[in-house]
Amino acid sequence: NFNSCIVCVKVFCFDTVVLKSFIKTKAMAVLPDESFRDSIATIDVEGNRKYIYPKKPSGKFYDYRKWLSYFLLIILVANPFIKINGNQFMMFNVVERRFNIFSFPFWPQDFYLFVLFMIVGVVFVILFTVIFGRIFCGWICPQTIFLEMVFRRIEYWIEGDRGAQIRLDKQEWNADKIRKKATKWFIFLLISFFIANVFLAYLIGSDVLLHMIKDGPKGHLSTLISLLIFTGVFYFVFAWFREQVCIIACPYGRLQGVLLDNKSINVAYDFVRGEKEKGRAKFNKQEDRATTGKGDCIDCKQCVHVCPTGIDIRNGTQLECINCTACIDECDTIMESVGLPKGLIRYASEDEIEKNEKFKFTTRMKGYSAVLFILVGILSGLLFLRAEIETSILRLPGQLFQHKGNNISNVYTFKIINKSNNEIKDVHFKLKDIKGTLNVVGKQSFVVPRQGMSSGTLFIEINKYLLESDKTKVEIEVYEGDELIQTTATNFLGPRSFD
Repeated sequence: NFNSCIVCVKVFCFDTVVLKSFIKTKAMAVLPDESFRDSIATIDVEGNRKYIYPKKPSGKFYDYRKWLSYFLLIILVANPFIKINGNQFMMFNVVERRFNIFSFPFWPQDFYLFVLFMIVGVVFVILFTVIFGRIFCGWICPQTIFLEMVFRRIEYWIEGDRGAQIRLDKQEWNADKIRKKATKWFIFLLISFFIANVFLAYLIGSDVLLHMIKDGPKGHLSTLISLLIFTGVFYFVFAWFREQVCIIACPYGRLQGVLLDNKSINVAYDFVRGEKEKGRAKFNKQEDRATTGKGDCIDCKQCVHVCPTGIDIRNGTQLECINCTACIDECDTIMESVGLPKGLIRYASEDEIEKNEKFKFTTRMKGYSAVLFILVGILSGLLFLRAEIETSILRLPGQLFQHKGNNISNVYTFKIINKSNNEIKDVHFKLKDIKGTLNVVGKQSFVVPRQGMSSGTLFIEINKYLLESDKTKVEIEVYEGDELIQTTATNFLGPRSFD
């Protein structure tokens, strides 16, 4: 009994220091150590930045991630330069409010479709997280791919593995250290500049970017300044801020607290097998751990050393974990070397580890799947029904009707948006189901360029005795030559009384 022990010490021990030490020791034996929750792995006890020197990973999962990352990097770089039917495959031109997603162009008038597209993406990520945890961060996120598969690999190539990097940072500045650091930083800067150019191609379009490169920087100083700012941001993130983006800046890690449950599959430590009755212990090849009651974890801490965010996966699921699987590969290597079964750290749910339950598609997963299915259906329907030609005819603001004998005249502005890749020629208007005249200012027919817009002013005159009220809805047909391509409607104002 813990309380009885304290009473005994009070009776037989008069040394306060001994008493405090005894109480602290007993308390630590009773309560689990939760001190790791007091701070993140990248901050020391004084609140200063603690740099992470992860060991170079290797293994089955790392090879899978490596080839997937190279494939995604090719797609990421090629996306703004791929064109389908004349449309850039991916473009997010915020300034002009024009977006291309999978070569589908979205104009400002289609913004609701773009928002719906983003909502579908968010729901998909949520569903994926509920089932597979933070696997997106470790396998697909551009931040992780660039940091782990580009910048860190260059760092390993120049400075060496974990131990060599620690020794290099601790040693005095000499010719060797200056050469390695300068080479690394210069290469990082070049890659950051390249990423900034690709990022700019997504924003302004690859054709515009290539045109600016041919023209030279003198005629596009504002774009050059933006490019240098992007370069500085990427260099700051990948050369210094690094894993802090995932831990501090990215909100996705904090979403795990509300998205994950005991059924979610994560990179997890099998604490049942790893701890057993007597907990972890260093490996001793002279003993049989199956009979001693010691867990399979030999406390080598290699899973900590290889972690890019510096956490101990044995403490359970943590927001810093990006599911990169580096600890799985490292632990499997150690288990194989000491003759113990692999899988001490693996993809598993908490219920699978603790209760030996197989994965089940839960009600919550079914609910998210149903929502995703409905949203995808709505988006597909809207994309299928979306017209490639959009015409808007609006009365000129601040203008009333005019009397022209027995006719009433209204002035309008029109705008025709051509979302297709074909030029529309010989465009003209006709009134539908009502007698009157329609005249376009300047010309009766015109051309709407591909992926472009035409606008102008037109007058409509209608006999006042044909008007049903002071506000009559009139329909206007838009023709390309003799082919009707669209019908739109507008309001026609007239006098309240014809007496």
